[in-house]
Amino acid sequence: MPDQNTEPGLPQRTDFRFFHRLRVRWAEVDMQKIVFNAHYLMYFDTAIADYWRALALPYEASMQALQGDLYVRKATVEFHASARVDELIDVGMRCQRVGNSSMVFQGGLFRGDALLVSCELVYVFADPATQTSRPVPAVLRELLQRYEQRQSVCALRTGGWAELGEGASTLRRAVFIEEQAIPAELEWDEADAGAVHGVALNALGEVVATGRLLVDADHPGAARIGRMAVNRHLRGGGWGAAVLGLLESAARERGDREVRLHAQRSALAFYERLGYSAVGEPFDEAGIVHVEMRRVL
Repeated sequence: MPDQNTEPGLPQRTDFRFFHRLRVRWAEVDMQKIVFNAHYLMYFDTAIADYWRALALPYEASMQALQGDLYVRKATVEFHASARVDELIDVGMRCQRVGNSSMVFQGGLFRGDALLVSCELVYVFADPATQTSRPVPAVLRELLQRYEQRQSVCALRTGGWAELGEGASTLRRAVFIEEQAIPAELEWDEADAGAVHGVALNALGEVVATGRLLVDADHPGAARIGRMAVNRHLRGGGWGAAVLGLLESAARERGDREVRLHAQRSALAFYERLGYSAVGEPFDEAGIVHVEMRRVL
């Protein structure tokens, strides 16, 4: 088969904003040494789950807030060429149309620019108790349109604790106290009242990432960023980096020359990618190994 399928009406790579990358595993190929056909639908379903993360919507909590859920009405797959073991492939996904209660998604699985498989997935928004259809909520309809028009799906804000504390504290409680088992008395302190807080708010008004900015009393001219938290369902989506950049900008505007922070060792690579360097030896803080890091502004 040709390397690139350009038949009229077939999706092209440039049609998609969203891509989910995966590598074909040995267990997914058949006796012909190509991906077994049933796995392609799994690939597209995996991409849909990642698509919701790109919208900054933790799926289960968001559907509860929207008072509905999505049910597959139809799934069609068309095969154009085959993927093989160890190949890196990109699964493009886009919302093609939103009806009264239905949503039509188009998918394209690509090796480079070459289309291998295309699909159409039709979902119905429905009452989860009765599974009867209901209109797609306006907020979801508008969010899908904004995303496909390549607009931002989150609002970034800085402010005080009185303004942003309710949403930020809800996320911090979920991440630090519930998920990481940090004692509540260590999480909450008086510094919140005077800090600059940064948040990323999704289309439902929920805080999906947060952090705070303080003056570093031990290092003149330096700011200290801390309490960085991201909704566990949305990690890797760039929202933590967005909030970190927001707080760095606030530090730069007030004249700080560098930023320091205590990074959990598991997040070391995240901060290094964003220009931070480790300082000194690892240490224990709240029962978790941390590393002091700094970045010159």
